[in-house]
Amino acid sequence: MSDPRKALRLRRLSRPHDEKYLFVPLDHSVSDGPVVPNHRWDGLIHSVVAGGADAIVVHKGRVRLIDPVVLGDCALVVHLSAGTAHAADTNAKVLVGDVEEALRLGADAVSVHVNIGSDTEARQLADLGVVASACDAWNVPLIAMAYARGPRVADPHDPVLLAHVVNIAADLGADIVKTSMALPISRMADVTAHCPIPVLAAGGPVDHVDPVGYAAAAMRAGCAGLAIGRRVFTDPAPRSLVAGLSSAVHQGTRRGAHADHPITTTTGAA
Repeated sequence: MSDPRKALRLRRLSRPHDEKYLFVPLDHSVSDGPVVPNHRWDGLIHSVVAGGADAIVVHKGRVRLIDPVVLGDCALVVHLSAGTAHAADTNAKVLVGDVEEALRLGADAVSVHVNIGSDTEARQLADLGVVASACDAWNVPLIAMAYARGPRVADPHDPVLLAHVVNIAADLGADIVKTSMALPISRMADVTAHCPIPVLAAGGPVDHVDPVGYAAAAMRAGCAGLAIGRRVFTDPAPRSLVAGLSSAVHQGTRRGAHADHPITTTTGAA
C-alpha cells in the first residue's frame, strides 16, 4: 500500500480524484526547440489550466517562469530527463535534475524518460531505478515516459512489445507509465490488461483528425488517461481542446476545472 503522503500527491494528479489523468507535457523546448513564442507562454499555461488539465509537465528551469497561483489545483510534474534532436543519438536521455530539487520547486511528481531498445537503454534503466529509489524515500509519485525506440525496434506500436515496456516501468518503481499507443488502437487493451499501474497514452500523430475521439478510444482500451503535449500547444484553441480531452478522459466526472475556477487572461488564451 502506498504511503499516505505519496497517496496524497497521487490524488492531486487527478483533479476529480477519479484516478484518471490528463497530463500536458510542455518539456519539448529542450528536445526540439521553443514550444511557443515567449509572449504566448503565460497564455498557454492559463489555457491549459482553465481547460481542465490535471497536470503540466515541464523542466526545472521552466518552473520559474510559471506563477504558482495560476496552477491552482492543476498539478506540477518536473521532468528529470533530457536529450536533444541535435545529438548523435537522439534516443539517448540523461538525468538533469533530482527528486529533492523538484520538491524544492513545488513539484507534485517527477517524470523520467526511458527508451527501450535504444543504444543507451542500460543507462536509462539505471537512471529510472535511481530516481525510483529517491521517490520512494521522499514519497513522491514517479511517472515513467517509457517508449520502444531504437535500432532494435521494428514496430514501436506493437502491443506485445508495449506490454513489455510498461511492465519494465512498473517493475522498476514507476507509479504511472506513459507510452505510445498500440496500433490498431483496439490492441491497446492488450497492453493495459497486462500492466499493474495506470497506463497513459501518448498524444499520437499531430495530424490525427479528431484528438478527442482519439482520447475516447484510448479510454475504451483501458488507458487511465493521456499525456498529450504537442497536439495541445500547436492547436489554435488549446483551452477548448483541453476541455474536450478532459471530458473524454474523465467521462463526465468533471468537464474541466474552468467551470469552477475561471481564469482570465488577455495574452495568448484561446
